[in-house]
Amino acid sequence: MTRFFFIIFFLGFTFLGYGQADQRKKLEQRKAQILKEMKELQNLESQSKTKEKSVLGKIEENSTKIKLSERLISTTSKQTRLLTDDIYTNQLSINQLKRELKVLKEDYANMVVKAYKSRSEQSRIMFILSSENFLQAYKRMQYMKQYASFRKVQGEEIRSKMAELELRVEALSSQKKEKEVLLAESEKQKKDLEQDKQEQEKLVKAIRKDKKKYASEIKKKQQEAKEIDRKIEKAIKDAIAAANRKAAAKAKSAAEKKEITEAAKKEPNKIVMTKEEKLLANSFVANKGKLPWPVREGYLSARFGRHESPYDKDVIVDNNYIEITTNPGSAVRAIYNGEVTAVQIVAGTKAVTIRHGDYMTIYFNLGAVSVNVGDKVTTSQNIGQVYTYPSGKTVMRFYVSQNAKFQNPESWITR
Repeated sequence: MTRFFFIIFFLGFTFLGYGQADQRKKLEQRKAQILKEMKELQNLESQSKTKEKSVLGKIEENSTKIKLSERLISTTSKQTRLLTDDIYTNQLSINQLKRELKVLKEDYANMVVKAYKSRSEQSRIMFILSSENFLQAYKRMQYMKQYASFRKVQGEEIRSKMAELELRVEALSSQKKEKEVLLAESEKQKKDLEQDKQEQEKLVKAIRKDKKKYASEIKKKQQEAKEIDRKIEKAIKDAIAAANRKAAAKAKSAAEKKEITEAAKKEPNKIVMTKEEKLLANSFVANKGKLPWPVREGYLSARFGRHESPYDKDVIVDNNYIEITTNPGSAVRAIYNGEVTAVQIVAGTKAVTIRHGDYMTIYFNLGAVSVNVGDKVTTSQNIGQVYTYPSGKTVMRFYVSQNAKFQNPESWITR
């Protein structure tokens, strides 16, 4: 029974180790992505230092920096907790190995003493010759051989355990040093975050002091955002309607055409897919989390979902997109195979819609477009260039939807 519980305990630790190794890998990847985005932010900041920035622009930039720092601190904290668990597990293993070694060494010492006492050849021969019969003599000879073999095996086991113990001790020392580094990093990140928050508070206070001056600018930004969202939502609904009309026109029989038309009428915001389109949609879903970014370089300057407004904590914004700030002249890439269903002008810049079965990706704020409606595109194919505002800021807005329901683009692209 004791042996059974030991096996279960050992297997539990083994599977826990595998699980933690996977978690560590994911955290390292996440941290690398955050650091990459922070580096991009710093590079773009240094490039635009010569240009005059508005207070609202500075607030937006600082808000992004704060969010990135908070994500980095959170990730580092999770890494530290995992490492603490590893240190604890490793220390348990070391303690267990020491106990096992102590028992092995004591047993081995007793055997050596016994062997020393019966070391003479004469005593071994007398031990065999004093047997009552041939069978007993044979068994005594076998016992002596097994005893010598057992001593050798036990000696090997002691050497093996000592080597394992040495490796564990080295690993423990390395883990403790790594933890010290992570704690030092976390401390620095927290200090930097505090400085950024103080700077943000100064900027927000500047807005509060002159509400009339900034209220109209903030209102204009909010109205523009709503108008863009309205047009993007219309583009998606138009694409759904066009896809269903196309499917009905391609129907091989009157019955099939009627079925498609009735399905589209029943659910107007849902694409009636062909077998090929279903395969494409399934393939798109299968690659979720592994798709390339729509631009090669950049950082997330606005995230999906509900957030506090950077200008006013009492105002909640609800984004159905992400924004990526990148370098001027950056190319925009299709994140997956699909068909271009729309190229339109929205708020003075261009938007491209690509369909992947019943999924759509929308790339907004393009200055130039290199594809046309009906074109088939492939993963990472250039479809245009991000527009750069007169202020020098180059921002791309990216949407993902299944039919008319928006998805979080962050969960689709590589992190």
